[in-house]
Amino acid sequence: MQLTYKILLHKEPEGAYTVSVPALPGCITYGKNIDHAIQMAKEAIELYIEELKTRGEDIADVTNKPKKRQRQDEK
Repeated sequence: MQLTYKILLHKEPEGAYTVSVPALPGCITYGKNIDHAIQMAKEAIELYIEELKTRGEDIADVTNKPKKRQRQDEK
């Protein structure tokens, strides 16, 4: 099963990019340009998930998850 995660790219003053993965706390990496940053993010996600598996922890699956909206009468 392939999981898909949203990444956030932040351009640094020197022109490189910091990448974070909101669904995976602490999963942060860096790339010289956008393509390199995306490549590094894929690797960081793979390593992060590998570590979760090693520890027996749950893996966040945000792939195609609909957002549940709370109805007004449920508040």
